[in-house]
Amino acid sequence: MSQVEVDDRSSVAVDAAGLVEQAQFLIARLGLHEDTELSISLVDPGEIAELHERWMDLPGPTDVLSFPMDEVRVPEPGEPAVPGVLGDVVLCPQVAAEQGAAAGHGTTAELELLLTHGVLHLLGHDHAEPEEHAVMFALQDRLLAAWRTRGR
Repeated sequence: MSQVEVDDRSSVAVDAAGLVEQAQFLIARLGLHEDTELSISLVDPGEIAELHERWMDLPGPTDVLSFPMDEVRVPEPGEPAVPGVLGDVVLCPQVAAEQGAAAGHGTTAELELLLTHGVLHLLGHDHAEPEEHAVMFALQDRLLAAWRTRGR
């Protein structure tokens, strides 16, 4: 089973075990190797603002940042999956709580969305161009729907 670690430095209570379970689901659903490693960091607004400025040259806190490591990718059909370190997804639960409330679906659903979004970025997906946006968000929606309806 994939190795997922959570480093919780946030002052907001978060279901870390639920995030690990979802990350393992995403890794399996995307067809990545069972030995894929992923790190999830939960941080407060000050820390993510610092990272946002340092790595994206943008001010203020954000909801999610992704830092890829080994260029892990989804294997083509018939191609074997290769183990590796996917990277680090940094989430800010406080920002997620605000966004989840504004969207009317709460903090947990927002963190699920952000984790999925972050993992897709680690795999090289982007949404800068309209075509990329359409592909990434369609895949994100399919993954979230599968996660939310699993075992039903």
